[in-house]
Formats: sequence, structure tokens, C-alpha cells
Amino acid sequence: MKKLFRKDEVLFAILWIVIYVVGFGNADNISEAMGIPKLLTCIVGLALSVILYAFIRKNHLFEYYGLCGVKNSRRYLYFIPLAVITSANLWNGFTENLPPLESLLHVISMCFVGFLEEVIFRGLLFKGMSKTNITSAIIVSSLTFGVGHIVNLLMGEPLFDTLLQLIYASAIGFCYTSIFFVSGSILPCIISHILFNSLSAFSVQRSEGGDIVMTVVISTLSIAYGAWLLYDRAARQKSLPQKEEPEAAAKFADVQG
Repeated sequence: MKKLFRKDEVLFAILWIVIYVVGFGNADNISEAMGIPKLLTCIVGLALSVILYAFIRKNHLFEYYGLCGVKNSRRYLYFIPLAVITSANLWNGFTENLPPLESLLHVISMCFVGFLEEVIFRGLLFKGMSKTNITSAIIVSSLTFGVGHIVNLLMGEPLFDTLLQLIYASAIGFCYTSIFFVSGSILPCIISHILFNSLSAFSVQRSEGGDIVMTVVISTLSIAYGAWLLYDRAARQKSLPQKEEPEAAAKFADVQG
């Protein structure tokens, strides 16, 4: 695994995406067939999380992949817009949709989903691509994350619901990627992702119109917040003193001499 990582980080990320999608997809289906939804998913999630975490720890990649704290959260508006996005599944109220055991397994599995998806899409994929082109890395990381949710169709999700999820997941993916790129930390994204997914088990069912409204609001807020973070970072960089190019500095020294 380390050899592939050193050779090609993007290919390493793609391999993890395939492992994650196939592993969780099959685990969900088998768990449903067993009559205990998310049971095997939790086991697979734990195994993959331990393997990925151990790899990051062994190779001292915590800061590289943003598994570190955030400095000066005021600069990012204290992540208030992110908190609003995270609470979306409670906008229509709170209820218990599942039996206690299924709710517990759902929350546990979403903890692994939040960790794995953020580290894979925001960490592995984005960091690998950002070495050549930041813009492409942001776009691909965001869209791949959103389009990846189309596998929900294979798990029996309605087409309409899946398409809406694809839209707002891409927008949220852009927001998460921007946060990681600007702050250097992926922890806010992991926490938000876990809470957003976990709270879906306790959300009051909405009408199709309500789902559309929520998708529009979430997508708009996510894109706006992500774009603002990128704009603010660019503005701050422009305000910093420009360093002299080595050649220009050498010529200046020659003239002075």
C-alpha cells in the first residue's frame, strides 16, 4: 500500500474509493438480507477505518491529510454556515423513524462513513490531485463525492431522491473541500458529515416540494460559503508582501554592487 501511495497518490485514492464503495455496498445489502440493517456495515466500516488510520499514523500523515485542529476559527465565521447545513435534516422536526437498535447501528455506521468519505475524497483524492492543479482538484473532489451517491439506486433508493442527493452532496462536497483547502483541517468536515448523516434517521419526512426546497437551500448555502472561503483566502494572499524572484533579487544585488 505504501509503494502505491508513493508512486501515484491519485491512483491510491481511486483504489480506496473502489474498496469503500464495493465494501459498503455489499455490506449494506447483506445486512438487509440478514434482517439487521447496518450490522455488517459497521464491521466493514470499523475494519476500513482502522486500516486507513493505521496507514496515516504509520506514515506520519496526520497534518498532511488535515487530521489536526483548526487555528483561528473566527476567520471561517466560526463555521456557523457549516452548522446550519449540518442541521438540515432537523429543519422539518425530530422523530424516531427506526427501532432503537437500528438507530444505534445507523449512527455508528455513519461515524465510519463520515470519517472514511472525508479522508478518502477530501484527503487522498484532493491532496493527490492538488499537486498538479488546485482548481481541478476542488472540482473533481466535489463532483466525485456527489456522483458517488448514485450507488444508492442499487440499494433501492427512489430515482428522484437519489438525484436530489447527488445535487446537494456535490455542493456540500465543494464546501467541505474548500474548508479543508483553506483551513488545513478536515476535522470540521468529518464532524459535519457524521452529524448530517446520523440525523437523517431522526428527520421528519418531507413532501417532494419540501425536498426540493431543502436541496436548493443546502446547495446554495454550501456553494456560497465555500466560494466565500476561497475568495477570502485569495484576498488575504494578495495582501501579503510579494517575495522577490531569485533572479530579480540577484540582478538588484549586482546593480547595488
